[in-house]
Amino acid sequence: MSHFKYFKKKLFIENTSVLNIAKKIKTPFYLYSGKQIEKNYINFAKIFKHVNPLICFAAKANTNLTIMRMLGKLGSGADVVSGGELLKALKAGIKPSKIVFSGVGKTEDELKLAIKNEILLINVESESEAILINKIGKKINKIISIGFRINPNVDAKTHKKISTGKAENKFGISITNFSSFYKSIEQYKYLKINAVSVHIGSQILSDTPYKKTLDVLSKVINDLNIKLKYVDLGGGFGIKYNKKDKLANLNNYAKLVSDFKKKLNCDIIFEPGRSLVGDTGILVSKIQYIKKGLRKNFIIIDAGMNDFMRTALYDVSHDIVPVIKTDKKSQNSVEFVGPICETTCKFVQYKKYQKIKEGDFVAITNAGAYGSSLSSNYNTKPLIAEVLTSKNNLKIIRKKQDLLKLINS
Repeated sequence: MSHFKYFKKKLFIENTSVLNIAKKIKTPFYLYSGKQIEKNYINFAKIFKHVNPLICFAAKANTNLTIMRMLGKLGSGADVVSGGELLKALKAGIKPSKIVFSGVGKTEDELKLAIKNEILLINVESESEAILINKIGKKINKIISIGFRINPNVDAKTHKKISTGKAENKFGISITNFSSFYKSIEQYKYLKINAVSVHIGSQILSDTPYKKTLDVLSKVINDLNIKLKYVDLGGGFGIKYNKKDKLANLNNYAKLVSDFKKKLNCDIIFEPGRSLVGDTGILVSKIQYIKKGLRKNFIIIDAGMNDFMRTALYDVSHDIVPVIKTDKKSQNSVEFVGPICETTCKFVQYKKYQKIKEGDFVAITNAGAYGSSLSSNYNTKPLIAEVLTSKNNLKIIRKKQDLLKLINS
């Protein structure tokens, strides 16, 4: 979060005071740095410049149209997992030739939408899905370009709720089943396998699982003697949520991928999401109440799990920082919690925290990925605003949802 810094004890985003923004826009709201988004994309592309991959932003990380449009202008494609995300990517100006469609349960309507728009790849995740696509192709007399998502049975050593590459996970097709299907591909005249795809999980902090995956893919492709246009290596690259996190060495991985590409003579696709937008956003919130408990004080903020689900869903914590720093440390243990009527509507606990009071503003850090995209109307709460700062300009890129329209819809 290099574009979020303190200046004279006040939190700034780029060159703008977060306090000044919070005085103008009703909390809670998401606040993103346009410079950080641009920096992250350029850095990722630079690391893999010798690979020259097609970078397809994982739209599920953040589906805000303005952010998707920004990434598209930088050269990004999109990895989508629903018909809605596909339509959003197209609306954001991303070319169909840069869109890949993943997901285990694509409906027939979603598949037809992808085929109609002639996207680059449909990453098939089961034999049944491939058979359905073949039927659609037959009806319209069209050969359809697909990839097959393989489950490499590689443990990414990440949280169990975001692990996708092990045999016990629902994603992809086993190597055995893929091999069997590929050997009978001639009977499916309306399918063209142009790619194989993998995605082993999210928030991966080591390059070791990636290396193992490359080894598995090399063996499968060589054993079956498949000639491919693309290998889609997915994403899952982690970010630093706290000081203890150590990131994967992507420079080492880039060398491995470059060698892999040369041996197979194919193009590479990546699907980064969190690594492009995770550290670009904060969730600005106001302290509603401070309630004294027997063992700790509850800091009740106006943002809830409906606004930011990650902590409740994944059992993780995000640092919460004051918008204005002081040197006064509170001696009591404090826990930041939200207003939603659920025990899991809580964020993080500190043994010591600076002295704060009701009405002060705080910011949940590293909230740019899986924040707004996971938000909901639970407890009949409106979706909150999203704000972008870029080149010293402030822009509301999603207005706060109108409560009356919500209750009347």
